[in-house]
Amino acid sequence: MGALWAFVGVAALTITTPGPDTALTVRNALLGGRRCGIATALGVSMGLAVWTVAASAGIAALLVASEPAFMAVKLAGAAYLVYLGATSLWHAIRGDAQHAAGDGAAPRPLRPIAALRQGVINDLGNPKIAVFFTTLLPQFAPSHGPAFFTLLAFGLVFCAMTLVWLTVYSVVIARAGDVLRRPRIRRTMDAIMGATLVALGVRVAAERR
Repeated sequence: MGALWAFVGVAALTITTPGPDTALTVRNALLGGRRCGIATALGVSMGLAVWTVAASAGIAALLVASEPAFMAVKLAGAAYLVYLGATSLWHAIRGDAQHAAGDGAAPRPLRPIAALRQGVINDLGNPKIAVFFTTLLPQFAPSHGPAFFTLLAFGLVFCAMTLVWLTVYSVVIARAGDVLRRPRIRRTMDAIMGATLVALGVRVAAERR
């Protein structure tokens, strides 16, 4: 039981530290409301669950050990973050142009299924999660006997905590949605979140393992 609480403490510190998952969840909650924010949180947790199974089975360790495979996944994930960020920046710029031209057309709203897909891809494209799980989870595995189910259990606890935390984020953003979706504030938030995602993508691409 002591190992579980120790793991929960480490996991809580990690999960509550803002990063790509938080930025994407906030962005999608602003674009599509609470449902899209929660769908993003679910997608993120599903991606984490895949990494959990891979780490528990030792597959993630193979990825971490292979420099070309690790770099390929990392660069693909970084490119996806930059793409999402650039899309938000484009919405911000287009919003300004539409306002100046008197065009009231709104961008196509984000749908929950798209938000779910973005959450999954965002996490599957981040091999640093594989590094994190392969270094963190074994510390809580028993010193003898099969460790697969123990690692899997701890990983799924991490996934559940992430889902709860990002869902809370989504609800808070959605409650403030009426204010945050005013045209001028919306464009500002699009620009901020877009720049944040681009910066995170560049950071992911430049970081060493």
